[in-house]
Amino acid sequence: MTMKLYKLLLIYRLHIGFVLLALAGVLAFTKDWEWFWTCIILAVIAIGSHLFFGPMRLVQEAVQNNDMALAEKYLNTVYFPKLLFKPVRQGYYMLKSNIAMNNKDFSSAEAYMKESLKSKSDLVGAESEGMSYLQLGIIAMQNNKRAEARKNLRLALEKGLQDKESKAAALLQLASLDIQSRRINQARNYFNKAKKLNPQTPEIKQQIKEMDKYIHRAGSQMGGMRR
Repeated sequence: MTMKLYKLLLIYRLHIGFVLLALAGVLAFTKDWEWFWTCIILAVIAIGSHLFFGPMRLVQEAVQNNDMALAEKYLNTVYFPKLLFKPVRQGYYMLKSNIAMNNKDFSSAEAYMKESLKSKSDLVGAESEGMSYLQLGIIAMQNNKRAEARKNLRLALEKGLQDKESKAAALLQLASLDIQSRRINQARNYFNKAKKLNPQTPEIKQQIKEMDKYIHRAGSQMGGMRR
């Protein structure tokens, strides 16, 4: 019951804040200054906490429950994202980018991710920055911007990534770019590094399997051409 009440408070605190301001206006006419100042202080706390922190706890909970529609609904209650504290703002734009990616809106996804990087804070580790560059690299590949994709993927690895799955994903994307450019030896180098990480995500495992066949076939073809 307490958690449910707390959740409702987070959802409606902006509205509660404005109601308290209106009530403070009424109390000013009645000259009930004690309750006037109480309402003013509570209104400032309610409105300020929404403007500076947003509903990010609710958003994270929705994402954990894989309810992206609800997460997007909560994110849309942030009317002035520039007022969010930097670490919160960075997370806000990153989530907006993820949702845009899910909706295949790559232009918006790229714009949001760039805003996330602009909002980077010393309170957030370099690994978070690495994840941002990884996503920018993937978005650039979707938009067929190969040079930009390569640059961002390398930056992702340089900044550091949170887990071996993400590292493998970045390495495989770089290998794919080199395959497209017919740089098979360089592609094999990235591929072998990704394979050594032994990622367990089904999608990445399938990608490794397919790329292994392609690189082996391309290597055989090159060997035949040399002979």
